[in-house]
Amino acid sequence: MDAPRVLIVDDEPAMLENVERILVSEGYACEGLAESRRFREVAASFDPDVILTDLRMSGADGMTILAAAVADDPTRPVIMMTAYASVTTAVAAVREGAFDFVTKPFTGDQLLVAVDRAARYRGLTKENRSLRTQVVRSVEGAEILGSSPLMTHLLDQAARVAPTDANVLLTGESGTGKELVARYLHAHSLRRDRPFVPVDCVAMPEGLLEAELFGHTKGAFTGAVKQRQGLLAQAEGGTVFLDEIGEMPLTLQVKLLRVLEQRQMRQLGDSRLLDLDVRVVAATNRELEAAVAEGQFREDLYYRLNVVGFRLPPLRERSGDLAVMLNAFLTEFATLARRRIPRIAPEAWALLERYPWPGNVRELRNVAQRLVALDTGDVIGTAELPPSLRLAPAPSEAPADPWPIRYEDAREAAQKAFRSRYASRMLETHHGNVSQAAIAAGVSRRTFHRWLAESQGAAANDEEGA
Repeated sequence: MDAPRVLIVDDEPAMLENVERILVSEGYACEGLAESRRFREVAASFDPDVILTDLRMSGADGMTILAAAVADDPTRPVIMMTAYASVTTAVAAVREGAFDFVTKPFTGDQLLVAVDRAARYRGLTKENRSLRTQVVRSVEGAEILGSSPLMTHLLDQAARVAPTDANVLLTGESGTGKELVARYLHAHSLRRDRPFVPVDCVAMPEGLLEAELFGHTKGAFTGAVKQRQGLLAQAEGGTVFLDEIGEMPLTLQVKLLRVLEQRQMRQLGDSRLLDLDVRVVAATNRELEAAVAEGQFREDLYYRLNVVGFRLPPLRERSGDLAVMLNAFLTEFATLARRRIPRIAPEAWALLERYPWPGNVRELRNVAQRLVALDTGDVIGTAELPPSLRLAPAPSEAPADPWPIRYEDAREAAQKAFRSRYASRMLETHHGNVSQAAIAAGVSRRTFHRWLAESQGAAANDEEGA
């Protein structure tokens, strides 16, 4: 196998020579570039597997190099070297496509770990390039189905982020498949041979959740008759999935933040600190930025979790995926039950396609299981559909909003409707990140939250009308 090729971009000759010496000694093929303006020319001829670039340079800076590298080949990892590291810079670079950061001054081992991880990722992308474009993506026996542009883009981005150690925040409505995407991230990461540990943050009371997360010693509290390892420790070397993180009590948020910052934890009843190496993927159906503004969620924890954020689209926005998913679910349940795979009559399809699917993929799966369990024949007509689907009004049958008589009232109603649609579209464009959407809209975060509240109010009114 050919040695991985690394292109090093740095306008400091001493740094360029030192980095190249370290990498060559470990078997990498290196090309040094001191003139950043020639990046594209040299990259095209050298065809590197990894790009290592300084952030601050004369001429084209590291962010310019990053943008060009991502545009030319988004699967080629870029590592940023910087002496000006900060959480803000790191998050911005990762969101723009950077694979990793190393902070000057760094040791040879730190550099080699980062480059080795990037080179392994590059190898994986070359092997799996064709697989990542398929409609069905398998995750430990389950499948992420769909070929809509939104889901294809999301999974392509997830495949790029997966091999890094960046924490990921998944947002979206209930039933959109956040845990499945979390498992996808783990299965495509360098931690895939280590545990994936899911934690439901809303299923347990605060005291029990703390004991489950951190573990406890014998006698730490009443009923602690023996020592127990916590879920965080069980995920050592792997991934912990914190589902419904928005419901975690504030007192536990403080302790989780300390774990993320120090990469250490303490069991209940124990004074010793234990080293911890886990990657955190969190999920919520709440708007966490609004919770932060209301003092219900810690801002520092939010930014620690949201290094990379993905918004999972609701089923109603995944154009074309309904038919793919329903047919797959019907086939799955019919095969398990050893029954015929039913066919959907055209009039039934019309009802299925107009239904808003408030429960998203989870609801669709349940409907498929119900249809197979009833086993009403080879063809499913409208009569076989659940009442919620049959009785849901068509869009044209939905009650119209009362039209105000006064001109000022009519104008305000039209402006509110526009703001609602605009805010929802901007939020979708920026993958659920309110701060980025507000900046792009040219308004304050408070104003954007107000627009979102108007949007949610309109949605709630629509559901009441249905």
